[in-house]
Amino acid sequence: MAASATPRTADTVAVAFSGGLDSTALLHAAARTADGIRVVALHVHHGLQPQADDWAAHCERVAAELGVDFGCARLSGTPARGDSIEAWARRGRHSALHDMTAAAGADLLLLAHHRRDQAETFLLQAMRGAGTAGLASMPRAQWREGVCWARPWLDMPREAIVAYAEQHGLRWIDDPSNAHTRFARNRLRQALWPAFPAAEAGLAQAARWVQQADALATEVAEGDLAAASTPQRLDLVALSALSPARWSNALRAWLSQHTVAPASLVERLRTEWRPGAMLSWPAPGGDLHAYRDGLFWAAAAPRQLPHAVELDLSRPGRYPQSAWQGSWVVDAARPGIAVDRLARLLQRGRDGAEQFQRARASIPRSLKKASQEAGLPPWRRSGPVLFDTAGHLLAIAGLGMDARAFAGQDEPQLALRWVED
Repeated sequence: MAASATPRTADTVAVAFSGGLDSTALLHAAARTADGIRVVALHVHHGLQPQADDWAAHCERVAAELGVDFGCARLSGTPARGDSIEAWARRGRHSALHDMTAAAGADLLLLAHHRRDQAETFLLQAMRGAGTAGLASMPRAQWREGVCWARPWLDMPREAIVAYAEQHGLRWIDDPSNAHTRFARNRLRQALWPAFPAAEAGLAQAARWVQQADALATEVAEGDLAAASTPQRLDLVALSALSPARWSNALRAWLSQHTVAPASLVERLRTEWRPGAMLSWPAPGGDLHAYRDGLFWAAAAPRQLPHAVELDLSRPGRYPQSAWQGSWVVDAARPGIAVDRLARLLQRGRDGAEQFQRARASIPRSLKKASQEAGLPPWRRSGPVLFDTAGHLLAIAGLGMDARAFAGQDEPQLALRWVED
């Protein structure tokens, strides 16, 4: 049974409800203290256990007993090849909880993570070699796409939650998969707490210290990047004046706008770049290029240039060209190109023979020389290029309009410019 669509209101609170001990206690506490606030229990049916249908039915019964609304979403599909069941289930669960929370009219989602969960997350991240963002583990509250994911019991010892559940005679589900040692968290849980029962508080405190360190690193990076970067370009000369730690910190912050950069890539960039060098590095989802002492991000491009197409750009507006990962923007500005020439254009990639004239007083140059003069890096020189019906070049992405195509002073005209996605 899915939660019905309702306008968002601060008078509705959602609770992620698996049916286990922790979420059952949290839902019970939320229902007891609601005081006029509507509570919605949200259950995700993963379909991974034979008992999954029974668990969903149990959760619906408990919600009814507590007098709260209930919503349930069933995940579809299976993990992709090479993907772990844990990762697949986590992504699906997060997406389903977000959508159900929004559909219920809430913007606050409560999760039952407690201090031991935080300690386990910290250790798992440490064993993966995570940086401060990973070691910071789970935040107490975090906004994601209009929903606040909140963990009110993050500092609560698990023993206190067990005592609460027993005090109120709550019934919960024991998931047998929690005993499967093929899952990393289960192996850690079974080995750590019997041997080091007092470690929970210390590890959770370590996560809080790292959260502060990560927040401080973010503030420092924002200051270092303020005068040394735009979303399109990072000034490597300015960055190199910083200490190695601040260089890496600022570089990671800038890269996070474009890709998830492994630590090895950050270190390669820091150690391999030299002033004046033109270098490239592959990165997840694209490539990084050092050019004229700046670092640029280029999203992965198709192996072949897109096919030639006809365009009508004779009206002001934005014309997305998804195959080229950008848009033509047309507006009423001068100098421009005669409107009648823009009604039927051919857009294609460059073939190497074109020439471009930057201004009326300049002379036509090869695209290579024109691009060099304009500081247009090599990976942005493939186009697109616009031609009129007579085959005359009108505009090139990254360089602008060809001066030979400018309209006369009294002609109706429009200006073209290219904007990358």
